[in-house]
Amino acid sequence: MVHIDSLLHAGYHNPVQRPWQVERTLTKGSLMYPIFITDEADSLIPIPSMPNQNRIGVNRLEEVIAPLVQKGLRAVMLFGVPNDSVKDPLATAADDPAGPVILAIKLLKTKFPALLVSCDVCLCEYTSHGHCGHLNDDNTINNEASVRRLAEVAVNYAKAGADNVAPSDMMDGRMRAIKQGLLDAGLSHRVSLMAYSAKYASALYGPFRDAACSGAKFGDRAAYQLPPGSRGLGRRAIERDMREGADIIMVKPAMFYLDIIRDAKELAPDHPIAAYQVSGEYAMIHHAASAGVFNLKTAVLESMASLQRAGCSLILTYFTPELLEWLD
Repeated sequence: MVHIDSLLHAGYHNPVQRPWQVERTLTKGSLMYPIFITDEADSLIPIPSMPNQNRIGVNRLEEVIAPLVQKGLRAVMLFGVPNDSVKDPLATAADDPAGPVILAIKLLKTKFPALLVSCDVCLCEYTSHGHCGHLNDDNTINNEASVRRLAEVAVNYAKAGADNVAPSDMMDGRMRAIKQGLLDAGLSHRVSLMAYSAKYASALYGPFRDAACSGAKFGDRAAYQLPPGSRGLGRRAIERDMREGADIIMVKPAMFYLDIIRDAKELAPDHPIAAYQVSGEYAMIHHAASAGVFNLKTAVLESMASLQRAGCSLILTYFTPELLEWLD
């Protein structure tokens, strides 16, 4: 015999009732589209490891973004992909006024003033060694010098018109330095700061490093990105970034780290929580769907539901163009 306190089915038997059981509903405003900006201005270069994604030249950016804005795109994240010839140990090209990111910011804010333009802030795309900061003579990270440079780059992106800056480098103390830089520049009232707070040293970044040409030339990033099994470090990093002025807390990668997303929501209940569904996650879902393992749309929507259920209000995903259509 089924007891009364066991009965659940009636609460979601009718399809109209099912959305009532969902804490968060996915909307177009929940999405941020990461895009790669090449310094080859007239190019649209397919990324082999990331189906349907391209490196986009500034002169091709409007044709790519305009249809998405018409479908409801609200926010993008910019990653610069400079030519190897401009890379050096100190990432001096990261905030070049004639570089891909600053040119893209200015174009997007001119053509699409309502579009929120966020900029990833890291040095790995611009350093000749491929690491995310400046190095000491023994090739360890020079944290202090790295933080100074990251703050300069973030402020220059903000001065160019960025609405949000998002440091992904994982240097200690960079959030406070960037927040202070924005305050000193008179920009702290309009430019938000999104912290890649719990960014793990994951196997899932491979396609991104192919797309951004940003792989480390030696060693790895395990000395500054978090160990994958470290829940406590993730929690400490989230709490630190809250203290240092982060407006938004991010967890990266996403689907393997739902427990950390839930921790972030519990530790920062008054902050928006973001998750970055990274390139490897994107590629895995695409390739599995291509192999007939599941339906692409069904799997992507379920992945979005899992991230929102864990606590996200913002999701960075390369599936944004498809989702803009599916959510109609």
